[in-house]
Amino acid sequence: MKQDIIFISDLHIALEKPAITRRFLDFLEKRATDCQSIYILGDLFDVWIGDDDRSPPINAIKSKLRELTDSGVTIHLQQGNRDFLLGNSFCNETGVSLLPDYTVIDLQGTLTLLMHGDLLCSDDEAYQQFRIKSHSSEWQQKVLSKPLLIRLLAARWYRIRSHFHKRKKSQEIMDVNQTTVVDTMRQHKVFRLIHGHTHRPAVHYLEIDGQSAQRFVLADWKKDYADILVWRKGEFSIERL
Repeated sequence: MKQDIIFISDLHIALEKPAITRRFLDFLEKRATDCQSIYILGDLFDVWIGDDDRSPPINAIKSKLRELTDSGVTIHLQQGNRDFLLGNSFCNETGVSLLPDYTVIDLQGTLTLLMHGDLLCSDDEAYQQFRIKSHSSEWQQKVLSKPLLIRLLAARWYRIRSHFHKRKKSQEIMDVNQTTVVDTMRQHKVFRLIHGHTHRPAVHYLEIDGQSAQRFVLADWKKDYADILVWRKGEFSIERL
């Protein structure tokens, strides 16, 4: 019986990152077939301009995801700060289920909160303001109503703009706020949190209301390797692909 539960995030798949695309496709064809379920916690793609985009390597990714879900492996997906426009059409084509921003699961006996992680970076006020605006139905409908080519050009400009904005921000601002972490875990009544986004993989041990707690930060995928979080029989391990 398949027992492994795998958590990944921040692949940032794009045409100009063929090594990461190949590694993910290989993962879906081989390692992923031996697991019970997979949780992709945001930023599977470096940018997502709408479910009608068919540019490479999107179709190849969709096809492999469909093969895996058809084989019985459950795949769950959260939107990230780069691919928050992923929608129902993508899920229908791939068999993937879309998770809300805050999702609590029973992870082999322990309630665990799953997030992309951007909502924990509350010190980055400019981003949080943009996030509120960009997640409104009016803003998204306005963007998705534009021709595909216009969206492609706009996405390219946004990525360049985002790159230079990040260079101006301190590392502390782009990391999680510890008070926000504790408040969020307390609000959802959990003592384990798994998230990505910050690209600072680690296992943090903390205390909440006198109880020990854990925060797992998932690794972003690199050109030469990728680290995944695997849960098996109540214990975790980090595997390198």
